[in-house]
Order: sequence, then C-alpha cells, then structure tokens
Amino acid sequence: MELNPELRNAIMIFYLVLRALDTVEDDMTIKPDIKIPLLRSFDEKLNLKSWSFDGNSPDEKDRQVLVDFTVVLEEYHRLKPVYQDVIKDITQKMGNGMADYITDEDFNLNGVATVKDYDLYCHYVAGLVGEGLTHLIVEAGFGDPKLEDNMQLSESMGLFLQKTNIIRDYREDLDDGRSFWPKEIWSKYADSLSDFSKPENYEKGLDCISDLVLNTMDHVKDVLVYLSSVYDFSSYNFCVIPQVMAIATLATVFRNEKVFETNVKIRKGTTCYLILKARTFEGACEIFSYYLRQIHHSCPITDANYIKIGIKCGELEQFLESLNPAKHVPPGATIPQTPHFVKAERKRKLDRELAPTLAIESLKCDVFLSLVALGFLGVIYSISS
Repeated sequence: MELNPELRNAIMIFYLVLRALDTVEDDMTIKPDIKIPLLRSFDEKLNLKSWSFDGNSPDEKDRQVLVDFTVVLEEYHRLKPVYQDVIKDITQKMGNGMADYITDEDFNLNGVATVKDYDLYCHYVAGLVGEGLTHLIVEAGFGDPKLEDNMQLSESMGLFLQKTNIIRDYREDLDDGRSFWPKEIWSKYADSLSDFSKPENYEKGLDCISDLVLNTMDHVKDVLVYLSSVYDFSSYNFCVIPQVMAIATLATVFRNEKVFETNVKIRKGTTCYLILKARTFEGACEIFSYYLRQIHHSCPITDANYIKIGIKCGELEQFLESLNPAKHVPPGATIPQTPHFVKAERKRKLDRELAPTLAIESLKCDVFLSLVALGFLGVIYSISS
C-alpha cells in the first residue's frame, strides 16, 4: 500500500499471478501429467476473463488464490496493456522454467550440481521477478531506462536475495529432503551435504558457508548500481528494504554454526532500524559497508577462504567509496585524495558509531513491538470480557 498508485495494482497482480504459479509448482499432490502442462500454459490463462483451479491439496495454504483466480484476472485486465504484457512474459518464462526442473530427474534426485546450475535455478525463482519489476518500474518512468539495457543488474538483485535465503535455509531444506547448496562448492568440504549437520563437521561446514557467502557477494556491486538508478521514492524503498535485510542476514549466517541447527534470522528490532536507515541511498551504502566489514572482521585466518574474503570485502569497500566521490564538490573543482590512514580512521569511527546505534535502535524497536503486542492483547482481553 506504500507503493506509488501508478504501480501499486500492477505489482500486486504480478505477485498474485506468480504466487498462483508457485502454488501449482509446490504442491506435490498434483500429478506431473497435470502439473507440467499447466505450468507451461499458465500464461495463456491470463488471456481469459474467467478461470480457476481447485486441484490443489486441501492442506495447501495458498490454494485459495487459484480457487478465486477469476478475481485476479478481473484486476489483471484493468491494468495498462504494457503492464499486462510484462506480467504475461515473466509468467511464461517462469512457468516453463519450473516445468523444466520438474522433468530434470538428476536435479530431483541430487539437487543443484554446479555453480552454473545454481545461478540458473536462482534466475528462474528470483532473477525473473527482478526482471519483471524492472520493466514495470521503467515503463512507469520511475527508473533509469538504461536498466532495461542491462538486465544483469536486476538479475543480481534477485540472486543476492535468493542465495542468501538458500544459505540460511540449510537446515529447513535438509529436513524437507531438498538440496540447493551447489555440489561444486560443498563437495570441497564434505562427502555429503548432510555431513555439515554433525557437530564434528561444523568447522568444515563453516568454511563451506564462507565459500557460499563469497559467491553471493559477487552480486553486491550490481545491487548498489541498481538501487542508485531508481528515481521514485516508494519504488526505491520497495527495492532497497529486502536488499539491506539480505546483507544483514548474510553477515548473520557467516561462519555461524546455528545455520546447521535452525533457521537463522535477524532481530525484528534490527529489521525496523534497517528499514528506517535505508530510506536514503547514502544510508543503504552505510549499511552495506557496516555488514561487509563485519564479515571481514569475523573471518579467522584459519578459514579456507580467508584471503579471498579479505580481497572481496576490500574491493567492495573501495566500490562503495567510489559511488559518490564528488558529493558537494562544485563542478570543475579538484577532489583532494584522502590519505589512507584517514580513510581507515573514518571506517573505525563509522563502526564505533553504527554498532551501538544498531544495538540501541534494535532494542528500542523490540520494546516498541512488545508494547504494541501487549496493547493488542489488552484490547482483545477487554473485548472478550
């Protein structure tokens, strides 16, 4: 509801159409001879005025979106034709991608094999969403038209989020019999992906996590460039909030043994603070800088990827500094070069300032959320009594 009215309904319908598609794909009770043709032709349903599907399991939590899909179609046909075309195109690509994976026996038996396969899987489940959102934002005049000429940027937006979630969800996916960590990476540290769940293998598992985090950080530059190219404030917020939460989550899962035991999440108070801090691009850059340094500083010399992590974090820190070197400098003026020891002191100062602020603001937000919950319970109690 915070989105600009120009895009509010388009993004809502985009989400609901993909949610319906995903509800078909996720439901293991639907037979392949029904599921696969439905996924491949799902975009064609958008040409209809009325259509619904009640073949999901009664236990499928999102089955209602398919049962009442005619309501979605009614709103879809009220959108501008250009927005309809974007939604239909992404639905066609994603539906066929999902069908391809269902018919891939090796993937179903053994999970993701190579880093290339890893990127392709993330493209279908997240990169395509970024592609569609980019077309919607540009068509609305809310972003740099050049974003459509460089889809690698939107691809990285999706992959950065998806890969972070895949690292975090190790335990949940393992318990569900799924495997999304690429074998090309984890096989360097164990004979079986499930080995990392054993305490005696935690150290190797932590090295594997650092390898996966290193792979994920390859998308950070593109993410920052993309965010700097979105003009509309509400669209920028829509894009930036998941990204700052992802970098905070990435720092939280980095060399964290709890990943092998449970689903690790950042605190709600921290989430509130990040949302407020990221309202400006400068604030978003400070958040990325803070968490990248946290990753760098928490990497022990014994880590198998110690040198690579250090190089990558240094490279990204330099990139962050280069994003806006001429801020407040008059045109034509010479920008003095800041000595390295001054830059280092600035970094230490930012760490000193931001770390307590994160802790305090997180605590404030946690207390606030608790008070809201207590107040809500009080209202319920007074009504019931």
